[in-house]
Amino acid sequence: MGKRLTHNLNSAYIEAANRLRPSRARRRIVAYVESFDDVAFWRTILDEFEDHTLYFEIKLPSRTNLGKGKRQALMNLIHADQLGGSMIACVDSDYDYLLQDTTEESSFINHSPYVIHTYVYAIENYQCWAPSLHRAVATATLNDRHILNYEEFLRSYSQIIWPLFVWNIWCYRHDRYSHFTMMDFCGFVAFRSINTRNPEESLALLRRRVNQKMAWLQRRFPEAKKDYATLRTELQEQLGLTPDTTYLYIQGHTLFDNVVMPLLEPICALLRKEREREIKTLAMHAKQRQCELSSYQHSVMPIDIVLKRSTSFLAAPPLQLVRAKVRTLLDSSPHPNQTIQDKTESL
Repeated sequence: MGKRLTHNLNSAYIEAANRLRPSRARRRIVAYVESFDDVAFWRTILDEFEDHTLYFEIKLPSRTNLGKGKRQALMNLIHADQLGGSMIACVDSDYDYLLQDTTEESSFINHSPYVIHTYVYAIENYQCWAPSLHRAVATATLNDRHILNYEEFLRSYSQIIWPLFVWNIWCYRHDRYSHFTMMDFCGFVAFRSINTRNPEESLALLRRRVNQKMAWLQRRFPEAKKDYATLRTELQEQLGLTPDTTYLYIQGHTLFDNVVMPLLEPICALLRKEREREIKTLAMHAKQRQCELSSYQHSVMPIDIVLKRSTSFLAAPPLQLVRAKVRTLLDSSPHPNQTIQDKTESL
C-alpha cells in the first residue's frame, strides 16, 4: 500500500492536499533535485520566491536509491506524468540547453514549464563565476591582497576554448559525438597545473592544444564549414553565450577541479604563508605568536569549501533566466485556495 501511495504522489495529489488546508495556509510546491549537493544551491534560488502564500520543499527523487544525476531525478517523474504546478524538477542543464530540440530529453528540459534548469552547464559553473573568485580567496585566506585578475584569466581562457567548444556542440547536434565526446573536449581544456606567476604561459600551451584539435576536426569534417558558422551565431545571438563566458557552459566538474582549483589553490597557499609570516613578525613574544597563529589557522577554510558555500553567484547574468522560468511557473499556477475564493466572489 505504501509503495502504491508513493507512486501516486504527483502534482495533482499535492494540489488536492493544498486545497484541503486552511485558506490562509501557504501553498506547498515540491521541488526535486538531482543530489544532496544540489539542495543548498536550489534552496538559495527558491528562497527568493517564498512568501506568506507559498513555500518550496526540496527533495531527492528517491528515498531508496542514492543514484545521482538528471536521469535518475527526472525519468520516473516524467514518464509517470507526475510533474505539474505543485511538483517540479530542478536540474543541471548539462548540454541540453545548447542542444535545444535535437534530442527528446533536451526538448523536454527546454520546453517543460515544470523543469527549472540552470541554463549554464551545472551548479559548479555558478560556484566558479569569475567576479566572485577574489572574494572567495579573501574568505579562504583572510588576506585581501590581489595577486591575479581572475576575471581576465577566465575571459582569456574562454576566448581560447570557444571555437573548440562550438565544435563539440556541433558534433553532438549532428550525431558525431563519438568522434569528439564531451570528455575528449574536457581533456583538451583542462589544466594539470597553472603557473600563477606567469599564467600566460599556461594559456599559451592551451591555445596550441586547441589549435591542433581544431585543425584535426576541420580535416575530419569538411562538411561542417557552413553549419559551424550558423551554430556559432545561434549560440551567441539566440542562447546568450559569448566567447568571454564559455567557461560557464563547459562540464562543471572539469571547470571546478581542473581549471579553477589549480588556479586558486597555489594562490591561497601563498596568501596563507604571507599572513602567517606577518603574524610571526608582529608578535610581541612566543606565546602571542603561537596563539595568533593557532587562531588564524582555525579561521581559514579550504577554498573548495568556500566556493561551494558561496552565494555570490546570485548576481550572475544567466541566473536571470532561471528566475524568469520560476516566475512564469508561479504566475501560471496560482494558489488553489485563492482560485476558489476568486470564483466564489465572481458568483
